[in-house]
Amino acid sequence: MAYIMRNKHAAHVDFSELKGLFGTKSPSDVDMILRSGNRFLICEWKRGPNEPLPYGQELLLRYLSKIQNFTVLIIYGNTDNEMIVDKFFKVNFEGQCTILGNSLKEYKNYLVQWDKNE
Repeated sequence: MAYIMRNKHAAHVDFSELKGLFGTKSPSDVDMILRSGNRFLICEWKRGPNEPLPYGQELLLRYLSKIQNFTVLIIYGNTDNEMIVDKFFKVNFEGQCTILGNSLKEYKNYLVQWDKNE
């Protein structure tokens, strides 16, 4: 079953009840995962360059980018009332990001091309 959610009031998962279970480590979430064949696309949305990317989440995204058949993107924009993409980047393990585009149209085109390259 597939569905699309558009709820600007959707709460993030609150992991505070798990604090201390893993020492200083804490769980992280990912905003989007898409599978195509044996490949995976991981996308993390941020409202802009001023929204922090916590260090643990940065490490998670970098390590995911190292896995064969995984592509990791960071998208600056939002989906509150409509999908807005200001820019999007591909993450690599070394922590460098390569800009791939700066509009919703370019993001959609990238997604279509990524899916076709199965």
